[in-house]
Amino acid sequence: MKLAVVGGGSTYTPELIDGFARLRDTLPITELVLVDPAAERLELVGGLARRIFAKQGHPGKIVTTSDLDAGVEGADAVLLQLRVGGQAARNQDETWPLECGCVGQETTGAGGLAKALRTVPVVLDIAERVRRANPDAWIIDFTNPVGIVTRALLQAGHKAVGLCNVAIGFQRKFAKLLDVAPSEVHLDHVGLNHLTWETGVRIGGPDGENALPRLLAEHGDAIADDLHLPRPVLDRLGVVPSYYLRYFYAHDEVVRELGTKPSRAAEVAAMEKELLEMYGDPALDEKPALLGKRGGAFYSEAAVDLAASLLGGGGSPHQVVNTYNNGTLPFLPDDAVIEVQAAVGRDGAVPLPVAPVDPLYAGLIANVTAYEDLALEAALRGGRDRVFKALLAHPLVGQYAYAEGLTDRLIAHNREHFAWA
Repeated sequence: MKLAVVGGGSTYTPELIDGFARLRDTLPITELVLVDPAAERLELVGGLARRIFAKQGHPGKIVTTSDLDAGVEGADAVLLQLRVGGQAARNQDETWPLECGCVGQETTGAGGLAKALRTVPVVLDIAERVRRANPDAWIIDFTNPVGIVTRALLQAGHKAVGLCNVAIGFQRKFAKLLDVAPSEVHLDHVGLNHLTWETGVRIGGPDGENALPRLLAEHGDAIADDLHLPRPVLDRLGVVPSYYLRYFYAHDEVVRELGTKPSRAAEVAAMEKELLEMYGDPALDEKPALLGKRGGAFYSEAAVDLAASLLGGGGSPHQVVNTYNNGTLPFLPDDAVIEVQAAVGRDGAVPLPVAPVDPLYAGLIANVTAYEDLALEAALRGGRDRVFKALLAHPLVGQYAYAEGLTDRLIAHNREHFAWA
């Protein structure tokens, strides 16, 4: 079995390699190709990747290349984890929206739109080259904003499934609090990528006991602290929102906080520099503890599980993924991309039935879906008016004066990435 990782020079990659090594019985890889145009980073990451495989006794071969077409040739699955513009572009996404009094974040709001506009054309070009090299290959998208990027891939007819680590993070956290195995925890997870709620935490499977009320009663303070939300908010909602909901539920508070400290991109850039120095140590043969602060916790396990199911290797029967709605949430169009539990197999992902969604959440889901429609249109066709309309539609912007100012800033900071600008 051959897998390719586009963006293989990422400092994330050793997390992925560690998962491939530990879970080799689930996903028996014979060849793993790390593809990245950044040759120096790729050499450091590739060297550590080979040492991790060797230490854990994995027989697979790891190849590094900057040649995308050669890297994906014959691959059974291609994982996308790229960042167009790197941390420098992310730093901009997280800072210039603050000038207009709006949240600066790399996956939602104005910064998230900027990333979508940079990323969608690049991902579609990669996917087309994957299709030419091997039309049967699955594309697993971990590239943010996952919902918009996955919709672009599916709309273009690619065999694609989107993946995020939010759900598996909650699953692991709740399993620990409940003192059960993670495999015993089934989440009633509903929404869009980075806009989700855990409306049930079931023990033993989709029809199991709902332990969410007990979790909130016994561990509500700890969960609220992790989310940086007041405990009474969780009690009133009776659900667990993803931590991205804080940008919506406490927008002004978050903007004030972000204005008083360095951007997350600046923190990550410093961390990446230190990580790459570590990766260059020939004695290092395991992922360093510092990588746990980089983000992407449990990404490797989710990726292995998904790839194993798509390729027929026996992953978990139900997984939280991003895929077409197809009537699952009746208040959204069929071609909206939602993030829910799905049955995953060789033919792809089929969403499991979802209980009726409370209007409190359905309204926001519908609003952000409308924004994503406009964002994808802007990413595919360009133009200042399309950018403005997408920003105006986003609930974290919503006022024409903000949308005007943000449109000017977005284009000014990303002109080099936009052929139409």
